[in-house]
Amino acid sequence: MLWDPHSEAVSVEARAGVQLERLHATVAWAQERVPFYRERLAGMAVASLEDLARLPFTRKSDLRDHYPFGLLAVPLAEVARIHASSGTKGKPTFVAYTREDLDVWREVMARMMVAAGGRPGDLLHVAFGYGLFTGGLGFHDGAERIGMTVVPASSGNTARHQLLLADFRPAGLAATPSFALHIAEVMRAGGQRPDQLGLRYGMFGAEPWSEGVRRALETAYGCPAFDIYGLSEIVGPGVAGECEAREGLHVADDHFFPEIVDPSSGEPVPSGQEGELVLTTLTKRALPMIRYRTGDVTAFVPGPCRCGRTSRRIVRIKGRSDDMLVIKGVNVHPSEIEATLLASDDLAPHYQLIVDRRTTLARLSVEVEPSPGAVERWGGFFPGQPALETVRHRIGERLREAIGLSVEVSLVAPGTVPRSEGKAVRIVERPSGRSQVS
Repeated sequence: MLWDPHSEAVSVEARAGVQLERLHATVAWAQERVPFYRERLAGMAVASLEDLARLPFTRKSDLRDHYPFGLLAVPLAEVARIHASSGTKGKPTFVAYTREDLDVWREVMARMMVAAGGRPGDLLHVAFGYGLFTGGLGFHDGAERIGMTVVPASSGNTARHQLLLADFRPAGLAATPSFALHIAEVMRAGGQRPDQLGLRYGMFGAEPWSEGVRRALETAYGCPAFDIYGLSEIVGPGVAGECEAREGLHVADDHFFPEIVDPSSGEPVPSGQEGELVLTTLTKRALPMIRYRTGDVTAFVPGPCRCGRTSRRIVRIKGRSDDMLVIKGVNVHPSEIEATLLASDDLAPHYQLIVDRRTTLARLSVEVEPSPGAVERWGGFFPGQPALETVRHRIGERLREAIGLSVEVSLVAPGTVPRSEGKAVRIVERPSGRSQVS
């Protein structure tokens, strides 16, 4: 099912015409109304979509340099709402929306949620945080646009989620994947079966998550897990999302034009090659973003999608270019480690990467919990178990083969890796002080 067939299934040629028309208008709007862009884009014009690659990038540092409202293209009196980034990599950046911008946001969210299975009349449990974070209100408003019934549970207070999910039995769950796994774990510990809630779909985002986490979510809740992508600087969730085919995320590219560039050179990469996602807003009025470097690593998916949508698709986000770890000269994406860990039935989706930079060459270690099934097979978790050592050595060898680096693996007691009620903290820059079996 498509939310808006006229926009989502339009011909590629017609889509390109809409994109170019909106790109012209956006560049002119930014040049006229934002001093930053007036200076940055002086004498520049775009006669074709290809010309966009000649324009300079916008970076997160530009938002911070013009904090709080220096990049606004409208008077503050015309701003209907203000949100902020999560501040994962530093000071939060504030973003603004006109009423028209909020309408666009609701529309693109409706597209993504319908693609994931959302239908009018469904009960949706929203476990994303509300407030300045865009997650909660983004899903909330999109669901109301569709005609769904929203349970605005927000993040935190896991016991409340446990109660509401069991009593309300919603059709869908929206949350960060790490918090959803935590909720499922708490429910199981209380004797409940999250896979018997009757969920038809789960919609997850706000942090990179691997196919291993998808399998863990689908096993936990007994329903398909869909990836919804976005970032506050562009709009919030709703930039892209998976359809029922789950063969890449459809970008709402009539509102957000995507490019993929080499993170080092900034030059466009060939289609299908991995690089950094760059986005240009085509319809946003309060805070237009031209060639914004997201820092997110992905690639275009070639060819048409069998769902009938004609928008560009991107591979699920691998991670952030600035999250990449350099250990003994080897470039390591945390997602590569996660994929290796969660390929083992003996391990749970609860882990942390410990980077010790106190030595001349940084050292990387992994703390990971065994799965409940493994603990049951072993008859508990305690030092000296032969099975524990066998798993530890096997995972260490698999990681060495996957990333070309020797990694110290420690299996820690169930429940000792910190749980997240928002975005998971996967990397710590100092050795852990928790007791462990290694």
